[in-house]
Amino acid sequence: MNIRDFQAGELKQQYEYKSFSPEAINHAWEIADGEIQQLLSDADRALGELNAFSQLVPDVDFFIRMHITKEATQSSRIEGTRTNIEEALLDEKDIEPEKKDDWIEVQNYIKAINDAIGQLETLPLSNRLLRNTHRILMQGVRGESKQPGEFRKSQNWIGVSLKNAIFIPPHQDEVDELMSDLEKFIHNDELKVPHLVKIAIAHYQFETIHPFLDGNGRLGRLMIALYLANFGLLHKPALYLSDYFERNKTEYIDRLMAVREANRMKEWLVFFLYGVRETAESSIQVFKDIILLKGKMEREVLSHFSTRRQENAQALMQYLYQTPVTNIKTVAQQLDLKINTASALINDFVKHNVLTELTGNKRNRTFLFEEYVLIFSRQFTGRE
Repeated sequence: MNIRDFQAGELKQQYEYKSFSPEAINHAWEIADGEIQQLLSDADRALGELNAFSQLVPDVDFFIRMHITKEATQSSRIEGTRTNIEEALLDEKDIEPEKKDDWIEVQNYIKAINDAIGQLETLPLSNRLLRNTHRILMQGVRGESKQPGEFRKSQNWIGVSLKNAIFIPPHQDEVDELMSDLEKFIHNDELKVPHLVKIAIAHYQFETIHPFLDGNGRLGRLMIALYLANFGLLHKPALYLSDYFERNKTEYIDRLMAVREANRMKEWLVFFLYGVRETAESSIQVFKDIILLKGKMEREVLSHFSTRRQENAQALMQYLYQTPVTNIKTVAQQLDLKINTASALINDFVKHNVLTELTGNKRNRTFLFEEYVLIFSRQFTGRE
């Protein structure tokens, strides 16, 4: 099927409403559009460069953890949570009570990403994996009563009510068959569809099916990273599109709706591929900034410590790349130091402007490696 001839589906009359029944996607796709081909080439190039960088940076897994934390905060923010990256790095005991539900949702997302990527070693990207991941996303939060880990058995909708919905996904009786078609599409090698186009179509279809009662947006965005990992497009999970979607939230929603309402798949693919290119380039810049920061810390901070204290200073610096929000007790435990030694070490890092104290307290103080976190939390300028 030529992308220009794509028909998204049809409205089906139910008892008191019309649901949208999408067409199956596991069929041949012809994409000869010049704009899409150019954007695909640019996105593939940027992805390749990101892949190379992720293999060059020492201790890259420390920085992947921060990428995942940022993804969790941005994806959850699209759904209305207000936890920022600094708060996401705090322990639960340090979170204000009114912010705890949002914080738990972000922590669930972090755990869901890590668990899902781990499961990919033995289980392909599949409905089973998506259900497992959904179960983790919904643990102990506002959606835990909405059949975590199970495809829905009732109608859902996007909007304030079924009667006044912006969009009503397919009837629950269609979900299993549609999700089976989606899974087959993802793994159908005979289609010869470029991977980035394939995951763009799969993400659209997942969001349109809306197979769970809650958490579809977060899981649908997470599915993009899982696809890249499943098919080896990235050696390390260093690309997440939620920041791009969050900054362009209105357009993101409008592009998905335009496919359903007017069959405008090309425009969705353009938006998606542009996002992959922009996000990959931004992630490359993050790695470059980290390399520069590490060099600066070696020259301007670690060089000032005596030979006797050098080992502890190096160990703390390494630890902060993995956990940039910490306290004296935790540092003492992690580095196997006495409390007084850990306190003196942290105080020196404060004097060298590496750490900033967050609480203003004299006891139970929390410290932030601010310059490092800013590399991840700064906002990019967005689309040209």
